[in-house]
Amino acid sequence: MALIPVRCPLCGGEKVKKRGKTDDGKQRYLCQNENCEAKFFLLDYTYNGRKSDIKHKIIEMSLSGSGIRDIARVLEISTDTVISELKKKETLLDSVNSELLKTLEHTENIEVDILKVEEAEADEMWSFVGKKENQRWLWHAVDHKTGKVLAYTFGTHEDKVFLELKRLLEPFGIVKFYTDNWGAYERNLNPANHEIGKRNTQKIELTFPVLKLTCCLY
Repeated sequence: MALIPVRCPLCGGEKVKKRGKTDDGKQRYLCQNENCEAKFFLLDYTYNGRKSDIKHKIIEMSLSGSGIRDIARVLEISTDTVISELKKKETLLDSVNSELLKTLEHTENIEVDILKVEEAEADEMWSFVGKKENQRWLWHAVDHKTGKVLAYTFGTHEDKVFLELKRLLEPFGIVKFYTDNWGAYERNLNPANHEIGKRNTQKIELTFPVLKLTCCLY
């Protein structure tokens, strides 16, 4: 008779032990790996949404551009489960591209050429929740040379929200902003460091079709 070790479905570790049973008689296990997020798990879940691999697929599919209803249909789970898992990742989001910032800090001892962010494109777009009256505006900025997202913030279509984005961009040391002619930019940017026009906002404009498609999917 072959013995099959019980492995944690999340970390793959074998350091697990039995921890009681569920109301319907299924064996519950406890992962003893301190670095594992799984903790309690079952080997046979009745509902797909409880499985660790399904939870990972929810995040992976979302990052690949799949919408909530699409994810729910493919994984055979409810839309509420998809939304719940995505909300759990909210605390991990960062409004600033921290990884890029790390490459710009303490560069004096690095013997390579590093191109700092000197020029940025900024723009805003809106979507709504439930009704069109419930507008939510996304303000974000990208590196003019590479198109990489530098920072973003959500709010209303008012100056105070752009000022929040501007504050998030301060560590990058941007010396030139390219935007459209929305008044918030003109009122809050130094004219010497600000240029209005579509010619220099092509990279950020390219991000909007993808964002709009994602909003439609959700």
